Amino acid sequence: MIDHDRLFKELIQTFFWEFIELFIPEVLQYVSKETLTFFPEEVFTDVTAGEKRKIDLLAQVKWQEEEGFFLIHIENQAYNQKEFERRMFHYFARLDQKYRLPIYPIVLFSYDKPKREEKNQYQVVFPDKKILEFNFTTIQLNRLPWRQFLSQPNPIASALMAKMDFKPEERVKVKLECLRMLATLSLDPARIKLISGFIDTYLKLNPTEKQEFDTELKQTEITKEEKIMEIVTSWMEEGIEIGEKRGKETEGKILIKRLIKRKFNSLSEELEEKINGLSLSQIESFADAIFDFQSLNDVIHWLEINT
Repeated sequence: MIDHDRLFKELIQTFFWEFIELFIPEVLQYVSKETLTFFPEEVFTDVTAGEKRKIDLLAQVKWQEEEGFFLIHIENQAYNQKEFERRMFHYFARLDQKYRLPIYPIVLFSYDKPKREEKNQYQVVFPDKKILEFNFTTIQLNRLPWRQFLSQPNPIASALMAKMDFKPEERVKVKLECLRMLATLSLDPARIKLISGFIDTYLKLNPTEKQEFDTELKQTEITKEEKIMEIVTSWMEEGIEIGEKRGKETEGKILIKRLIKRKFNSLSEELEEKINGLSLSQIESFADAIFDFQSLNDVIHWLEINT
């Protein structure tokens, strides 16, 4: 499962002003950029639905030529949800009640479908009177033509083009252009890794597409080709490392379960489930301790303390 909220939050928080510059440049005219402060995660309880709601990203900034601060609330919506505009109003009301500061609400719709235009307003209207009109900024990636962003050397553009509107047969082209743009940006290795990992998460190529990608890459300018190859190689190395770690974890869990069955002639489903949840370091610690166990109760006790 892809943790969409975490990926988008990390990307936008790292490149916050680049995000604002790309999509809402008018804000830069009245904000003092150096005063940016991110607030800790906000969690609200929806009493009616019986659920907890988390604010994705909340930042405080100072007015450029005025006293005081205002908040910028950015919400990433990775799936289509009915009456989402009402939920945005509820967030606004809670934040207004808590901080008593002006709030600039932004929604980034990042899902692939549907492509119908999303609402950017919540209203309460009667035949004789408008009670409420709440407006927010919407950025709907699946309605933005990716080619429009090719001429904007912005790290956010290089990442989010992977989620914009393009034809299925353009997948290879989009990924290559995302990486080409990334290769031209003067970013440190950690930020390059963040963006390239984002691109690879949302534009994973099948074997046929990979062959097409390699062919297209060879036709790229040599210096950019080398830079792109560095990025692609880092993906491969990380993938191998993760694969090796997962392989060791799987083998370790199988071995531990065999040892328990052999030593105690029993292994309940509950105990097996707990062992399946162990990390590689926990498996190694368990392997060292197993020979000291005298009963299954010792195994259960160890798992309770160490997991």
